Amino acid sequence: MKFSELNEKEFEEFAKQNEEITFHQTKEWAALKKGNGWEAYYVGLKEKNKIKAAALILAKEVPIVKKKMFYSPRGFLIDYQDKKLLKEFTEEIKKFAKEKKAIFIKIDPYVMYQERDINGDIVKDGKENKAVVQNLKDLGYKHFGFNTMQDTLQPRWMHTITTENKTIEDIMKNMDPKTRQILRKNERLGVKTREIKREEIPIFKEIMQHTGERREFIDRPLSYYEHMWDSLHDAGILKILIAEVDFEEENKNTKKEIKKLETEIKERKKQFESNEKPMNEKKYEKKQEADQKEIERLKQNIKKAQEQEEKYGQKPVLGGILFLIYGNEVLSLYGGSKKELMNFQSAYTLHFEGIKYAIEHHYKLYNFYGITGDFSESNPLLGLYLFKKSFGGQVVELIGEFDLIISPFWYHMYHFSYNLYHKLKNMKKK
Repeated sequence: MKFSELNEKEFEEFAKQNEEITFHQTKEWAALKKGNGWEAYYVGLKEKNKIKAAALILAKEVPIVKKKMFYSPRGFLIDYQDKKLLKEFTEEIKKFAKEKKAIFIKIDPYVMYQERDINGDIVKDGKENKAVVQNLKDLGYKHFGFNTMQDTLQPRWMHTITTENKTIEDIMKNMDPKTRQILRKNERLGVKTREIKREEIPIFKEIMQHTGERREFIDRPLSYYEHMWDSLHDAGILKILIAEVDFEEENKNTKKEIKKLETEIKERKKQFESNEKPMNEKKYEKKQEADQKEIERLKQNIKKAQEQEEKYGQKPVLGGILFLIYGNEVLSLYGGSKKELMNFQSAYTLHFEGIKYAIEHHYKLYNFYGITGDFSESNPLLGLYLFKKSFGGQVVELIGEFDLIISPFWYHMYHFSYNLYHKLKNMKKK
């Protein structure tokens, strides 16, 4: 077999046939990373002009030493179970890396480690790829272990919903009752989503800024989101949805609900007093009281909505999600909401729209993306998983990160310098 650099078209045609393709392995993603200082190579192994394995390699120069680090986002497009093929590709890519003065090649394959259920428990007699991990180790790849927290370049743990051959009704049945309730409530309140245009990216940036301040992380600059849009949107990979509430529609719907309850109270009273429909007195009084309390609650909602409309306008933005759509899945990459209007819980509606899009456009998965693999109650990030779990689906555990070391000396120096830099950076923050 012959190893060579591929042109974009060759790589794209091969990549599209691969089950494990993600947006990370596209020419559009390479273009995005070029804007951030990464160089892109497409390489492949051919047998009689037919590509048997390929990879997108991103390269960045390490300051001072004039050497490079290589990263193949979401790994090679190869059958990792075929050790002979993997060995030949590894040997050839090592030669290529040496020629380009690379210190190491990092990969984080989009390969499941072991099948898990919605609770994160291993599925008995389920699928597993432990042999893949061993194959990579046998060929000299350094494995970074089976981490449970979000401390890798890309998430090792994710939560997904299978949308292939499913209907909206199928998905709704598997949701927590509370999630269904919130979705129906938001529909009644007039919470709607729409896809934004490029000139509206500052709206999404503002949402993320609010979210960063609330969750104590530094958000990316506006130019980052604009560059993502310019690289990915026209290819159909990127979509940004925002959720808005129409207070006038909310009040209209709430008044209809109040009127309906008032009518039911009157009809029930008439039937009880006329005895045309025999009722248990205690049950009657209990139901009348409950409906009257609901009316009072709805009236308070109208008052609150009017106050919010005066403060935020008739149709304020509640939150938003940036979706990446490619290959077999619709993936939720970034998202957030505005603190002052969090009572609408717009994230539920936004994710539901993403799920509906995946079903309607025949994608296999809706991917909520990163969670942690620690499902204990003491985990401070457990709430993120529980929110995603409430929609149904399954936990996905990937095999993790691996480094193929090209130059041991410079690899050691790189990690020493990297760790020292971050240690000093953290000390400066404190």
